[in-house]
Amino acid sequence: MKVSRLSNGITVTTETMPGVATATLGVWVGAGSRHERADEGGLSHLIEHMAFKGTETRSARRIAEDIENVGGDINAATSAEGTSYTARVLGEDAGVALDVIGDILTNSVFDAGELAREKSVILQEYAAIEDTPDDVVYEAFTEAAFPNQPMGRPIIGTPETINSFDRAAIEAYIAREYTPDRIVLAAAGAIGHDQIVDSASRYFGDLKPTQPPEAVPGIYGGGEKRLPKKLEQANVVLGLPGLSFRDDDYYALHIFAQVLGGGLTSRLWHEVRETRGLAYEIQSFHWAFYDCGLFGIGAGTSGGDLAELMDVTLDATIRAAADADTIEVARAKAQLKVALLSALETPG
Repeated sequence: MKVSRLSNGITVTTETMPGVATATLGVWVGAGSRHERADEGGLSHLIEHMAFKGTETRSARRIAEDIENVGGDINAATSAEGTSYTARVLGEDAGVALDVIGDILTNSVFDAGELAREKSVILQEYAAIEDTPDDVVYEAFTEAAFPNQPMGRPIIGTPETINSFDRAAIEAYIAREYTPDRIVLAAAGAIGHDQIVDSASRYFGDLKPTQPPEAVPGIYGGGEKRLPKKLEQANVVLGLPGLSFRDDDYYALHIFAQVLGGGLTSRLWHEVRETRGLAYEIQSFHWAFYDCGLFGIGAGTSGGDLAELMDVTLDATIRAAADADTIEVARAKAQLKVALLSALETPG
């Protein structure tokens, strides 16, 4: 792996992979939903959508055509702490992908008509989330964990905030949050480091360094949220404070999550599903952020089994923390190692 830094603070990192014909390239911006002000909920997500809706020289269709004409695909995603814009192409077409990504990130026009249409699309996405119990319960869990703070707000925003956004709001947010020191351009596969650095300089070298505001700290609050719905199943998430990915114990907690609910041999799978038949699926997770984290367990069960499910889950968690043996820990490490190495074997 090679890492370079442009004079304005943008980081460029690459991994050349011999024997691979494709390349995955992207720009990761350290600006997500936790960087939004109270009246900006969902703005990071909207910007991600609008990036593909036209630039000074490309229409929305042309953006898609330029990538798909070389057999590639392009995508974007928003999280609490960042937004990514990625493309996968043949290595020989890496320049095409970077040209498109550079264009949408520096020359988007945010046309009023496109903005109105995309807000309508996002409102439909919001409605789909509200109709999906799994999504609803995890959003409620996050809101309870981080009450009245950006970390607890839904990434997609609310209908009120989504409808309020205009071009001025988008441009103000980008100017404030899309700063060079928060931008990483990464590429892996059939690419050369110097080629990627040169492209990064061409497309992003003129961005001026500025100091973005500090994100509001994520402070765990906790509590309980119940959302009555007329459904056959009850979806539940139990959680507690986790760790930052910078914490020395991050990997230890990640391994514990795997021991507890990370596979068919995990404690929760055995106790909850195989022994008692209380849930079709149950899993534990650890979400790690820059300054905080969440450890949790999610499951679905019939309403009549909910109390027993929670009791069994809590008991299994406490016991696993006290008596997880060397075989379980070694198995969890092996599972995580295979997952990591498998990911490293593919450019994307």
